[in-house]
Amino acid sequence: MKILSILPWADWLVLVFFGLVWIGYAQFASRWSVSRPSILAATNRFRLRWIQVSLTRDPRVLDGIITQTLSNTPAFFSSTTILIMGGLLALLGTTDKAAELVREIPFSEATPILVFEFKILVLIAIFVYAFFRFSWSMRQYTFVSLMIGALPSPEHFQAHPSEQVDYAQRVAAMTGLAAETFNDGLRAYYFSFAAMGWFFSPMAFVLTTLLIVAILYNREFRSDVLEVLDDGN
Repeated sequence: MKILSILPWADWLVLVFFGLVWIGYAQFASRWSVSRPSILAATNRFRLRWIQVSLTRDPRVLDGIITQTLSNTPAFFSSTTILIMGGLLALLGTTDKAAELVREIPFSEATPILVFEFKILVLIAIFVYAFFRFSWSMRQYTFVSLMIGALPSPEHFQAHPSEQVDYAQRVAAMTGLAAETFNDGLRAYYFSFAAMGWFFSPMAFVLTTLLIVAILYNREFRSDVLEVLDDGN
């Protein structure tokens, strides 16, 4: 527990600020998207339309291919995250050289080796969280595949039209959950860049955190991609 006495109070404050901003933005994005269009909300509408169309065709080979393609992205990020964590763990063995390199950068503050290692551990914790979100997203896409494979034939829905809406909403909801979980992992990647500012100074940590929030908000709620996806519904 030596780190408790060595780490300056300013670093503890900015670390708490970082955590509150991350959690606060996640809550804000989730609630704000209910009344304002967002990337996730817009794509969720397309997911519902996709499933509605899939209920009318047989065989559903194309839907299996789409699901597999969607699951490839979190699988890629999961493996990449493991490599990043391995690199950060290897960095713990050479923290003296890394800390010396950071000191040579203008405007950076001198940091004790123990504090520098603690900052690396915080960065590792961020990527551990990202790995769990990406791997859970992969599992959820597996559930989507199972649900699509278990869909009744189009003839069944013609005979029982009341079941079609329920099936479409449930499969689309599972697909949306997988996308949202992947988005959590991707957001962790963004905030890892903010955490890198901590290696220079607490003030740089605050500024990079606010910059990342601004970038995330712009991409989720004000991007050109959203204008293309959003149909006004």
